Amino acid sequence: MPIKIPNGLPAVDILAEENIFVMTDTRAITQDIRPLKILLLNLMPKKIETETQLSRLLGNSPLQVEFEFIHTKSHTSKNTSQEHLFEFYKTFEDVKHRKFDGLIITGAPVEKMEFEEVEYWDELCEIMEWSKTHVTSTFHICWGAQAGLYYHYGIKKYPLKEKLSGVYKHTADYKRSILLRGFDDEFWVPQSRNTTVKREDIEKVPELKIIASSEDAGVYIVTTENGKQIFVTGHSEYDAETLKNEYLRDLAAGINPNIPENYFPDDDPEKEPPAKWRSHATLLYANWLNYFVYQTTPYDIEEIE
Repeated sequence: MPIKIPNGLPAVDILAEENIFVMTDTRAITQDIRPLKILLLNLMPKKIETETQLSRLLGNSPLQVEFEFIHTKSHTSKNTSQEHLFEFYKTFEDVKHRKFDGLIITGAPVEKMEFEEVEYWDELCEIMEWSKTHVTSTFHICWGAQAGLYYHYGIKKYPLKEKLSGVYKHTADYKRSILLRGFDDEFWVPQSRNTTVKREDIEKVPELKIIASSEDAGVYIVTTENGKQIFVTGHSEYDAETLKNEYLRDLAAGINPNIPENYFPDDDPEKEPPAKWRSHATLLYANWLNYFVYQTTPYDIEEIE
């Protein structure tokens, strides 16, 4: 089945070239089917890039997905045109009266700040509270995962001595989790962050379970028992060159970053990096959509509790 995204979204042409089945609004109205309604709170600065990455993963599923985007009203994006936001995005005020099968909260480049110092923190807290009664399952990514763990369970984030950047080997802590169904015993995940959460803090919360982690990168996936809240510290949605672009950006800014680990062949930034996490990313989002959204959400979306 296709993913349904708005007419004219830049991701349409890109995904069509990749043989991802995309359906625009015009085509979708002829389908007699109840699609899954997934809301994306996009906090990333390059919103078009993130839209495309997540549309790619959600579109690689046998389920029909209707994707909608919101951005924070309390922050003005500097890296995405206002024309794009006006055409394709809504604010929380526009959708808070509705219910959704799934919600994705992305990362954001604000992790060195205290949560309460973030310009849109109060608005984000309102959205996370709303998600408890209006969304079947919420998928938090990177800083979004740290923010969710802090808001819902009081789990703090801690600064790292150096930025964690690269592609790291991960394993399952809980191999029976259906979120990891079909995974290899070892799988690779891109990580890009300056802060972390501690395993011992999470293990003190009985409602939470650590599903997967890495010896080098720490805790990766944390879920509540029923999967209503899922917290993912890495960036499985990244394209092959996303870490490269971040590295070059930091170089240009004079930050003198370390070369991303396990990424460039022979650690040579002149060589093209391979994407060795695509199959994991596809399975992760397909399992979330199938087992924690589709199999759980009521047919009448208004019955979501």
